[in-house]
Amino acid sequence: MIIFVDMDEVMADTYGAHIEIYNKDFEECLTLETCMGREVWHNVPEDRQLSVRNHARNRGFFRDLNPIEHSQDVLSRLSQKHEVYIASAAMQFPNSLEEKSDWLDQHFPFIPWQNRILCGHKHVLKGDVLIDDRSYNLESFDGRSLLFTSPHNIHVEGFERVDNWKEIEQKLL
Repeated sequence: MIIFVDMDEVMADTYGAHIEIYNKDFEECLTLETCMGREVWHNVPEDRQLSVRNHARNRGFFRDLNPIEHSQDVLSRLSQKHEVYIASAAMQFPNSLEEKSDWLDQHFPFIPWQNRILCGHKHVLKGDVLIDDRSYNLESFDGRSLLFTSPHNIHVEGFERVDNWKEIEQKLL
């Protein structure tokens, strides 16, 4: 199989990073539970929303993200059995292209640079499976679409959902 995997909120914990940075910057106690069903920036006072939206523009944001639990192990085994490509929108923020590449080198060295698609739109992808947290990326995919659960998408319906990497392991290995 040809499997495409998104990075942010599938492999890398961007949501948690936004909360952590916000809490540090504003000495607050925002939690994952209080953000469920919405983007992080929707859960902060209006005068702080731009600050949260701009986290991804700060140097180091993408390089310092934590891997999602079990993603490294499961992706390593998937890549031994299938063609695994990382497909991530990396053109929106100035530093993300370089930082995402460096992050993959550090945390997923078994995925070669030739299998990294750092792009804008994902509608051009042609393969068997796309694992993504954004429904708009899954809508135009012709293969099997797996919606990876993230706090922002808990109310999205109409896609086969996976809550964690152990579920992906059960479905694809």
